Amino acid sequence: MAPEVALDWQGWLTLCTCVGVLLTLALTRLTPDLVLLAALALLSVTGILTAEQALGGFANPGLITVAALFIVAAGVQNSGGVDAIVGRVLGRPKSYRGALTRLMLPVSAMSGFLNNTPVVATMIPAVSRWSKQIDIVPSRLMIPLSYASIFGGTLTLIGTSTNLVVNGQFQALTGRDGFNMFDITPVGLGVAFAGFLIMLLTAKWLLPERRSVSEQFANRREFTFEVAVAENGPLVGLSIQDAGLRHLGRIFLAEIERQGAIVTAVAPEERLQAGDRLVFVGETDAIVDVLRINGLVASDSSTPVIEKDMAERRLVEAVVSPLCDGIGQTLRDGRFRDRYGAVVLAVNRNGESIRGNLGSITLEAGDVLLLEARSPFITRQRQLRDFLMINDLNEQRPDHSKTGMAIGILATMVLLATFGITTMLNAALLAAFAMVATRCLTMAEARRSLDLTVIITIAASFALGNALQVSGAAAWIGSGVLVLADGNPLLLLVLTFFAVSLLTEMITNNAAALIMLPVVLSMTSVLGLNPEPYVIAVMIAASASYATPLGYQTNLMVFGPGGYRFTDFMRIGIMMNIVAGIVTILLVPMIWPLV
Repeated sequence: MAPEVALDWQGWLTLCTCVGVLLTLALTRLTPDLVLLAALALLSVTGILTAEQALGGFANPGLITVAALFIVAAGVQNSGGVDAIVGRVLGRPKSYRGALTRLMLPVSAMSGFLNNTPVVATMIPAVSRWSKQIDIVPSRLMIPLSYASIFGGTLTLIGTSTNLVVNGQFQALTGRDGFNMFDITPVGLGVAFAGFLIMLLTAKWLLPERRSVSEQFANRREFTFEVAVAENGPLVGLSIQDAGLRHLGRIFLAEIERQGAIVTAVAPEERLQAGDRLVFVGETDAIVDVLRINGLVASDSSTPVIEKDMAERRLVEAVVSPLCDGIGQTLRDGRFRDRYGAVVLAVNRNGESIRGNLGSITLEAGDVLLLEARSPFITRQRQLRDFLMINDLNEQRPDHSKTGMAIGILATMVLLATFGITTMLNAALLAAFAMVATRCLTMAEARRSLDLTVIITIAASFALGNALQVSGAAAWIGSGVLVLADGNPLLLLVLTFFAVSLLTEMITNNAAALIMLPVVLSMTSVLGLNPEPYVIAVMIAASASYATPLGYQTNLMVFGPGGYRFTDFMRIGIMMNIVAGIVTILLVPMIWPLV
């Protein structure tokens, strides 16, 4: 029986802060970095944490390693390393199960050593093209792509940022040496094998056959129409605003064809010229109302402007990220065009195209947008992360002359860390430096590869975990869990796994792991148990995010390209979560003694 633990005001305030963080992240669209920084500030100002304890996460070796690995992954991606591997292994399978095997095995292997977000980002357009060649709809391949990347994250210590930061915090809180590169591999392989087997046996029946968003967006004439500015008409020389074409209710002006060129994301001060062909987006039956405007006439061109291949036009399919500032606002009220320099041509939500007045659509996380964007849009979004890029039709091809160099740097990093020649931190820093020094990527690209939202979220999560530890709140929570476990080490392992897995589906996996880690360490300390198997369970559970598209970033990335609905992930993902838990609970005690 666990000893009774009493809490003072500091412990209660820390608990209330944790509950507030969880509720805020689960019920609002505030970003994790902002919420956790606010919690950090509160804990520091109230004196629960010293300045060193509050800000210690920013200097944690695990966090710095994660930042370096962002650069390493970007170097491999930019040099075409992922493309080179994909091109050799996909081929032409003879069956659906053969296609799953050729897809999932290499993706899992790559995700064991690279951040899975760039791996999946690179694979999405490749899998879309491949699906047409082998006559399998993308909806049968995109969820397996995401899940394979999650499986891969459990194969090595560097497979996900969560593994690294949990290991770093474990070392800081216990003073132990921590885990080596492949200590997690036996359990990760078991989870990956079980997940792969489930996909082979059930995907044919559990994954839907649906048109991808790209196919739904293919016929652009379904959601656009065009008119022309009459020669010598009253609109010639007027701005878009003065001509009354700025706020039309059911439609909006997307682009203008003028003398064989395209004016995109048309500004309100743009002046009309005779013969301009105006392309409108929205309710196509509104063309009747538009033609009533004096000075506009029907377009007499046989080829619609929207279907012409124009150098000035940059069409992008993008998923709305949970971090997007426009969520909860209509496209018109959020001033989407002015804010992003892009025009929304079509919206797909939950696998279905939204018809009607686009300006009145309220953006939601996971919406897939067909955008006509200006050139700076892509670069800017790599930094702002309002959107998860799916398909940039004008994307620059990687410099394949650096492929061998990038893969060699990655392999050297893994060998240095595996054989203990240097620490994982130093190996990652050397690899990041080498990527820039050998021009596998530029300094600007290296800076853009750093996901500041993830880095700040992780660093601030350390503060919350520290507060649970020093305030006694972790011991108090742990004593309650120990009552449920009744002193049974195996039952405690079960409760640990599923508590972290549940939290991961509601908040970020890094935050879930770092909040639960001090609780787990407190429980094992009270019972005199070996903490290592429970820490491994925390790592695996934090990656068990299969049941919702919002649970893990790669799930959200494939949501649109697969034409999925929310329930598609639940249908197969809940089973995946359960199986991952069962395999972990069976394997961990075989490798690490619980006592």
